[in-house]
Amino acid sequence: MSNKKIFYAFIWHGVFLALTKSMLDLNTVFPSLIDEMTHSKVIFGILYSVMLGVPLIFNIVFSHYLKTFKKKKKVLLFGIYLRSFSFLGMALFTIFYAIDRPMLTTGSFFVWIFLFSISAGFAGISYADIIAKTMKPIERNKLYATKQFIGSIAALFGGFLIKKIFSMPSIVYPYQYGISLFIGAFGLFVASFGIITIKEPDSIIYAEKADKFIDFIKTIPSIIKKDAHFKNFIIIENLASFSIMILPFYIIFAKQVFDLDQSYIGTFLIVQITGTVFSNIIWGILATKRNAKTVVKVCIAIGAFLPILAIVLSFTSVYIYSIIFVLLGFIISGRRVGFEPYLLDIAPDDRRTEYLGIRGTMNLFVVILPIVGGLFIDVVGFYTTFTIVSFVMLIALFLMKDSVVS
Repeated sequence: MSNKKIFYAFIWHGVFLALTKSMLDLNTVFPSLIDEMTHSKVIFGILYSVMLGVPLIFNIVFSHYLKTFKKKKKVLLFGIYLRSFSFLGMALFTIFYAIDRPMLTTGSFFVWIFLFSISAGFAGISYADIIAKTMKPIERNKLYATKQFIGSIAALFGGFLIKKIFSMPSIVYPYQYGISLFIGAFGLFVASFGIITIKEPDSIIYAEKADKFIDFIKTIPSIIKKDAHFKNFIIIENLASFSIMILPFYIIFAKQVFDLDQSYIGTFLIVQITGTVFSNIIWGILATKRNAKTVVKVCIAIGAFLPILAIVLSFTSVYIYSIIFVLLGFIISGRRVGFEPYLLDIAPDDRRTEYLGIRGTMNLFVVILPIVGGLFIDVVGFYTTFTIVSFVMLIALFLMKDSVVS
């Protein structure tokens, strides 16, 4: 299979995946839906932690056993279909129970999001390994940047679709959320067609079966200790995760400060995706002219600046505050274009799957920070929480400057 065909197969998958993600955007649609069913920011923080943290917690298990698989395409496809099924489950519960039994619907989301997230764990590792096997480093950087750019166009289309759905008087709560989730389920199914066409080469296998899991766990500290590049990567990504802690709370903050209705969800989503589209031009230049590390560094700098800017703009108008969502687009796309290619650059070929799994599981802050963020906001408020996040991100930026990774 030619490199061009592989390239376009990944692009096909990326386009429909991006469309799907906009249907349950984690920073606009998802927090607004949960806020309709429960005003508890702690409950939302827990759900957000499940969404982000479950694949990371199980990554170490998945990577341990997946390293013995010569081919991982079937695993990836199973993960995609399981995620599509999870979208369908959320859609049905939202439509039939969100109004009369909101707590039941919220509770069911813990199940659906768990399935959605755990499938993301083994699917993500398989996806990254297939990319690494089929494309050279320079081609990978081009793929990530191109996929992000074209995917952002698809997501922008999804944003306009969300705005249309949420602006139609004939579609009332909770049907607008149910429709968007149905579209997401279909989008994931179509996305799988690109993966199906890829002819995957065998992975390098040094053992026919995995060692005992407990023995593998015991080797993790030595793996991290021996590889200074990897150790610094883990520290920096954990600190940078503080920006993720408050990403979904920017829209809740705006709803409270400006007393907004649901019609603004689509507007903010479009603005955010527009920022993603334009930022990908910048990330693409940085990734190809410099390296993935530069993308990560700039992304962290924006993450340090954004919380303070949100506080300042909260004293202006909702239109000026929309700048926050433009920069959110920069952060979201920057993390996607930067961190994983950065890791693939430093991971040895024969331990790539293990590095991906260790990276996910060691990124512990992603698991707990959304809960901590919701708790902090409930106790000390948005302003104090935003200030703390900005300070921690500056520390991450400082450590990035001294990183030994070139």
